[in-house]
Amino acid sequence: MVAKVVLNPYSNRWNSQLRWPEAEAALKGAGVKFELAVSQHKGQVVELAEEAARAGFSPIIAAGGDGTISETVHGLVRAAKSEKELVGPLGIIPLGTANDFVFNAELSDDLQAATQVIAAGKIQSIDIGNLNGRPFINNSAAGLEPYVTIKHERIQWIKGMVRYLVAAMWAIMDKPEWTGKVKWDDGEYKGPLTLVTIGNGRRTGGFFMTPHADLTDGKLTLAFGYRGTRLGMFQALPRTFKEDKGSYIEMEGMHELDSTRVSIHLDHPSPAHTDGELFPDFMQDFEYSIQPGRLQLLVP
Repeated sequence: MVAKVVLNPYSNRWNSQLRWPEAEAALKGAGVKFELAVSQHKGQVVELAEEAARAGFSPIIAAGGDGTISETVHGLVRAAKSEKELVGPLGIIPLGTANDFVFNAELSDDLQAATQVIAAGKIQSIDIGNLNGRPFINNSAAGLEPYVTIKHERIQWIKGMVRYLVAAMWAIMDKPEWTGKVKWDDGEYKGPLTLVTIGNGRRTGGFFMTPHADLTDGKLTLAFGYRGTRLGMFQALPRTFKEDKGSYIEMEGMHELDSTRVSIHLDHPSPAHTDGELFPDFMQDFEYSIQPGRLQLLVP
């Protein structure tokens, strides 16, 4: 069958467009027959992926970063005939900055290796999360984390992973906080909140916000808590780079657990994101759910 490559040329500050000739050569070298669709404006990746799925292209290949992968999955979900229909197969050509989903799915960020995986056609079932009707595959959040994303988008003078760290430090200095209620399958919390993070994958923006999340376990991983001072937040920051032992979730006031559903109500609106893409408006109410094993992902 013929694949459809959906390329987001803006990913990684236009670096994906610069690297496309290399990716194209790798695909051809791997023997992958494909047609190319290039996104021309924000949100068009969703439309192009949906059109490709409805037209019967297989696999659909996301060429870009985490946002591009997420939007491609969104398009596949929109093309599905029902909420239970499997979507994909999805191939990935990693051209982003952080490539968090590639890391979490244990894929290679090498273009030659990535295209060989696509050519081989091996499939693994991956869970898809959902926030208020919007699908995501890696991570979503309210509170501090999307607040950091806002800062990240404003920083134009720094490139690469350092930009995420600078954005985090800037956000901590503002010390945003909320009071709210968080409910999950068998429990709830009421009180002050610095962050509420929902992970399908372990890492986002280079930070291990839900370090024990699993893309295939049929559950969301919820991490939440409150750090009452800027010093307390700065003390937690380096521990967000810990993959397991020593993680920030071990600190006083922090929690991590698994659940199939999560609901959040905040006392005042918060920014929100799915897979790094901000919602257009701040929100007070969040309803999360999981669709186990719905995405068919091409893996080594």
